[in-house]
Amino acid sequence: MQNPQSVSSGALRRRSLMAAGAATLLAHSLPATAQSKIVLRISSPAVPDDWHAKMWTVFKEHLDKSAPGEFDVQINLNASLFKQGAEPAAMARGNLELTTVSAADIAKIVPEFSIFTAGYVVRDPSQQQKIFNGAIGAELFRTVSEKMDISALSTCYLGTRQLNLREVRNVRTPADLKGIKLRMPGSKDWLFLGEALGATATPLAFGEVYMGLKSGTIDAQDNPLPTVKAAKFYEVTKQIVLTSHLVDGLFIAISNKAMQALSPAQRSKLQAAAQAAAAYNNENRLKEEAQLVEFFKKEGLQVSTPDLDAFHKTVQSAYQNADYAKTWPAGLLERINAVR
Repeated sequence: MQNPQSVSSGALRRRSLMAAGAATLLAHSLPATAQSKIVLRISSPAVPDDWHAKMWTVFKEHLDKSAPGEFDVQINLNASLFKQGAEPAAMARGNLELTTVSAADIAKIVPEFSIFTAGYVVRDPSQQQKIFNGAIGAELFRTVSEKMDISALSTCYLGTRQLNLREVRNVRTPADLKGIKLRMPGSKDWLFLGEALGATATPLAFGEVYMGLKSGTIDAQDNPLPTVKAAKFYEVTKQIVLTSHLVDGLFIAISNKAMQALSPAQRSKLQAAAQAAAAYNNENRLKEEAQLVEFFKKEGLQVSTPDLDAFHKTVQSAYQNADYAKTWPAGLLERINAVR
């Protein structure tokens, strides 16, 4: 007959061993659970205070809420993961899942996309969204997917470029800019746009623009209004002409490899998160631009709006009569113009 005390001690030891085994099993299972999350690495050149950086937090929070525990979203800002422009190649190699790409980035591989780097192709942010969320966007994004192995998820408003003059001038049409030395970035694409606007395009590094305006080396510069404020160009200029000659955008994109690894439900949640991020960016960017018009007026600058139809017709004619339009699919410009 066994001693009850020994039986009790043996049972206790067995229970202790079982508990220890269970704890070990749980400890080993936790990393596996964490590893089962789908990693989404994001690379962005945006600085933390930029709306294009903050929108990635909206993306992450939206996805965490709609698909709790399914994704590990890793946000890398300040080009800390990949240099600006290197992201598409990293995505094609499978080293990156998500980023934003510009029309200029896409046009390097898909030449027809260069139409969105030309002046007065996109009229305003509202039309921009209609173009890329409609049939035109669907067609072009299919080509982008085939040639670049990435899928566009949503369109972000980057800003609208305006003219900023050091002296007040009555600018109604492109002819009124004749003789104006307009600073443009040094590439041939930018210089062509400056000439198409009617000015004398003058290449100058961004860091030299402030002193160039102050000294009279240049008569004008063009940038979105937030840049005019951030760079303090309003201190050395007297007028802003709301030409709105280039409505720029960025596209939230995911590598096809990453997209194809998702279930249909996960793809839907990812798309919704990207659209929420873009909507957040677009709303705040537009609000900031609207407020800056009043800011510049208070700083003493004259803000005027020219004959936009005249600018639109003159600039588009310049592009259509140049080599740029040769890469544009027949009828695409007309279809874009028809989007209301």
